Amino acid sequence: MDDPELDAIRQQRMQQMQGSNPEQQKKAQEQRQAQEDMKNSVLSQLLDQDARARLNTLKLSKPDKAQMVEGMIIRMAQMGQIGGKLDDANLVKLLESLNQQMPRSTSAVKFDRRRAALDSDEDDDDYGI
Repeated sequence: MDDPELDAIRQQRMQQMQGSNPEQQKKAQEQRQAQEDMKNSVLSQLLDQDARARLNTLKLSKPDKAQMVEGMIIRMAQMGQIGGKLDDANLVKLLESLNQQMPRSTSAVKFDRRRAALDSDEDDDDYGI
């Protein structure tokens, strides 16, 4: 059942479905890395050490929000809204204003005790209590 021609065609089709050959994937990865390095160098010029540490902490807990804040800081610098380095207090103010603008997520955990009754009153009689 294993036909070498069929396997070769499948392999070629998989590469086409993935969108590119390994060389193009490597070039794209290098390009993404260069963009990331450039963004980090710009942010290191715009933020002091404490603000940079806070942003890195935010990146660990909420990566999408940190990416949005990084983009916003870079845009503000390009438009001339940032004069010098942002310190931690200014970054906190920026994050607070961003939090007020963003809609709150209403995720909540609800625990239904009736369905998850782990101990019931009937079990007490079985132990002679």
